[in-house]
Amino acid sequence: TTSLKIRKRIEEGFGWLKTVGGLRKTKLIGRAKLSAQLLLGFSVYNLIRLGSLSGWWRGSHV
Repeated sequence: TTSLKIRKRIEEGFGWLKTVGGLRKTKLIGRAKLSAQLLLGFSVYNLIRLGSLSGWWRGSHV
């Protein structure tokens, strides 16, 4: 149903952050630094997602 589709989309973002974004094992100490890394990672994920939706980014570059 709709809630499962939304949940899958959210889980894909966290999965991407763990594999590509480097959040599986972070080297940063402190809540502020980790929050900044999370914000940067999600920002990059959103840019890549927007790029692939609009057609200017192909996944073969990654």
